[in-house]
Amino acid sequence: MVGPSRPQFVLFGSSIVQLSFSNGGWGSILSDVYARKADILLRGYYGWNSRRAVQVLDRVFPKDAATQPSLVIVYFGGNDSMGAHSSGLGPHVPLPEYIENMRKIALHLKSLSDSIRIIFLSCPPVDEVRVGQGTSGIFSELVRTNDLCKSYSEACKELCQELDVKVVDLFTAIQQRDEWMTACFTDGVHLSEEGSKVVAAEILKVLKEAEWEPSLHWKSMPTEFAENSPYDLVAADGKTTLNPSDWTFHREIQWD
Repeated sequence: MVGPSRPQFVLFGSSIVQLSFSNGGWGSILSDVYARKADILLRGYYGWNSRRAVQVLDRVFPKDAATQPSLVIVYFGGNDSMGAHSSGLGPHVPLPEYIENMRKIALHLKSLSDSIRIIFLSCPPVDEVRVGQGTSGIFSELVRTNDLCKSYSEACKELCQELDVKVVDLFTAIQQRDEWMTACFTDGVHLSEEGSKVVAAEILKVLKEAEWEPSLHWKSMPTEFAENSPYDLVAADGKTTLNPSDWTFHREIQWD
């Protein structure tokens, strides 16, 4: 463990989480936005469903940990929503079980501390044509449709309302992007850089609007070692220095 201690934001989920630092992913965007403010920790597991997530909850989020996360962002649902395979194998989880698994995850996280904050990401849409074209000959009986995605997304949203958990409606947000099917995915399922920008923007919107104390919005959080220093770059007057601790001009997008 390195110091100073910062708030921990944990990203917990399946491939959309594991790949969130690839190709300009939303995890890397959050790490940039929260530089010197919070540590973004990745716990992403390619191909996982909510059933597997429940099995490792106590190992990923032990109740006796010395430090508990300030924020956990959770995504499961895309693999759960895939059609059932005739063999009984595969990632499909029936909708009622998915709801209960997500409930277990939320309640476990809430039990870690009184101050922990949680955001669920609902199941995004897919490009059905590309999914079928790109997986033919690789996977057996792969069924992934937007009707299924929508039903799991709606169930996630309803559960979050019941449990008072913040939720990002990815099924709707992704489709609001022009030409979303080609712009937001690398393969019809996994997020491109443009798709990740949508996810990051929606998460930051929730963090800004949430009435949490203390606020976890990046503009409200202290910057580490932000004091002025004579070792900073010298200003044009030749007499003072410029503190670069909170400079953001390097960002292509000025996130709110």
